[in-house]
Amino acid sequence: MERLPKYVLPGILGFFVLIILISKSAITIGSGQAGVLYRTFGGGVVTDEGPLGEGFHIVAPWNRVFVYEVRQQELFEKMKVLSSNGLEIQIDASAWFQPKYETLGKLHQEKSEQYVNRILLPAIRSAARSVVGRYTPEQLYSSKRDAIQQEIFTETKMIVDDQYIQLNEILVRDVTLPPTIREAIERKLKQEQAALEYEFRLVTAEKEAERQRIEAKGKADANRILSASLTDKILQDKGIDATLKLSESPNSKVVVVGSGDSGLPLILGNN
Repeated sequence: MERLPKYVLPGILGFFVLIILISKSAITIGSGQAGVLYRTFGGGVVTDEGPLGEGFHIVAPWNRVFVYEVRQQELFEKMKVLSSNGLEIQIDASAWFQPKYETLGKLHQEKSEQYVNRILLPAIRSAARSVVGRYTPEQLYSSKRDAIQQEIFTETKMIVDDQYIQLNEILVRDVTLPPTIREAIERKLKQEQAALEYEFRLVTAEKEAERQRIEAKGKADANRILSASLTDKILQDKGIDATLKLSESPNSKVVVVGSGDSGLPLILGNN
């Protein structure tokens, strides 16, 4: 077998080295992701430029790229906190968040890829303890869930805003009280509801009684006015009119004029 030319072997070696370098240098950033470039010989983490966007990139093989999820993410957390009177309350909450895109390099440099556990979770827990500590179990169980949800969001956002984290929402999914406290609150709520229903019935009955009093007074006033306006002369005229109408009836009768009470006509039937 003939020996290969001297330049062939180095060429083959160079080809394989090139393939290795390209494989080390090529990186693809997926959908919803961004990359932070770390220059080994150029000052470390790049913070004065935007992150690497989606798609294919070539970087020097001695540099590194740290890939972050930059889409909105959801974090679930169960927390045990104390109410204003010292009772332990469990809150199930979730946070919607994402890293701030333009400062992704600073997030990596200062907080690292563990920013959720190092920054976001402690901030949520601290805000939850602070907010829930202002309310009683009754308030947390009944009417204040929306309020504490908004307050936890506001206080957490104040903490993480300058930590390169964008907090979009805090959702309080459940508030769990000790069983004895929950049962006592439920009994109290039922009693309050029953009292409100009883008060409503009393108000309704009082309004109906007032309506009947007004109606009776109106009828009495009408009768009094009518009685005052009916003189003997008017009664006689009306009696005569009624007698004349009755006399026109085909039924057999005898009409004696002026023989009734007060001089009114007297009608004698055939019965």
